[in-house]
Amino acid sequence: MSVRRTLRGLVDRKAGVVVPGAFDGVSARLVERAGFPAVYMTGYGTSASRLGLPDLGYAGLAEMADHARNLAAAVSIPLIADADTGYGNALGVRRTVQAYEAAGVAGLHIEDQVAPKRCGHLSGHQIVPLGEFAGKIRAAVDTRRDPDLLIIARTDAISAVGFDEALRRGEAAAKAGADVLFIEAPRDEAQVERVARAFDTPLLYNYASGGRSPLLPFPRLRELRFAIIILPIDTLLVATKAMASFLTELRARDDALGLAERLLPFGDFNALIGTNDQMALADRYRGS
Repeated sequence: MSVRRTLRGLVDRKAGVVVPGAFDGVSARLVERAGFPAVYMTGYGTSASRLGLPDLGYAGLAEMADHARNLAAAVSIPLIADADTGYGNALGVRRTVQAYEAAGVAGLHIEDQVAPKRCGHLSGHQIVPLGEFAGKIRAAVDTRRDPDLLIIARTDAISAVGFDEALRRGEAAAKAGADVLFIEAPRDEAQVERVARAFDTPLLYNYASGGRSPLLPFPRLRELRFAIIILPIDTLLVATKAMASFLTELRARDDALGLAERLLPFGDFNALIGTNDQMALADRYRGS
């Protein structure tokens, strides 16, 4: 079974599959090693890790597609990837879908923000007209070659305009053929419940630490029949805190010898990235 068909099967169950985010190949492998059935490529984390910049539209199609290709190649589980606004109009969306599908992603989401976009849990969002958004989703659906590639429609209308407009956009995206709806940043549990009641199309919940949406217990989100629960930046925040703490102590001590317990053993890290397997392959081919 392909990774795309695997992901589609998980989504069709509407059972709240938890999908942690990854910001690089190592974090993606750790998500897989921990036993999660899918991994999410965060746009916020991509911009932060590759560019050291905020999620304000700095990472373009080429950088995002390249990052998606690397993450998809690093794991054997399905990858869901952030595709921002689709990097242009409906024709730009067509090219984006072609690039992401060639990169090996199992699903991607496209949003209705005006470019340059910004993280959904910031403020000051602007959105394109509803018809333009629906046209982008139709373009994405029409362009995919593999029917199992999930097209996820995200709207930031709650922040930009209001909750009712977000529901209208979700309905329009579903009619345009979206496989999953991503109603970004509901403000409270009542809004979350209204989203869940409004649609038969599978739903994605953005479980964003420090964001605007309530962090409801996973069982509650499953009770509401959300299909996917992404934790987009938790791995990035955990890793950053650990590195900052290590570097602060290293600077204060001016000595690394007492910090060994902070480190993953070198051999364990090599096992994670497959060093021994790759060296064995090199020896095999050297012999031929």
